[in-house]
Amino acid sequence: MTMIPDDFSAEEAEVSCRKSHHPESVKTNLIHRLNRVEGQIRGIKGMVERDVYCDDIITQLSATQSALNSVANVLLDGHLKGCVKNRLAEGDEEVLDELLKTITKLVKK
Repeated sequence: MTMIPDDFSAEEAEVSCRKSHHPESVKTNLIHRLNRVEGQIRGIKGMVERDVYCDDIITQLSATQSALNSVANVLLDGHLKGCVKNRLAEGDEEVLDELLKTITKLVKK
């Protein structure tokens, strides 16, 4: 059973209960990418702790953001080709509004 925090809105609670169904190869790819990002973040934290030159830290932050963008692109690709396509085939056009919100979040970065 999924635990939903008390401060979630009804919409957030509904969204958190949905599941995606990525092939194992995609999940493995995403996990590897996220592990690399996690390592990059730990490295950046160490750089800050060691008082490394600001420009060098910013360069690493940029690389990390790029890696996160790659994760988002893989997820968006799967979302479009799987979740969105299937929901449209079922006649659920509400998914288009959801997709627009998601893309807006991605491009705000």
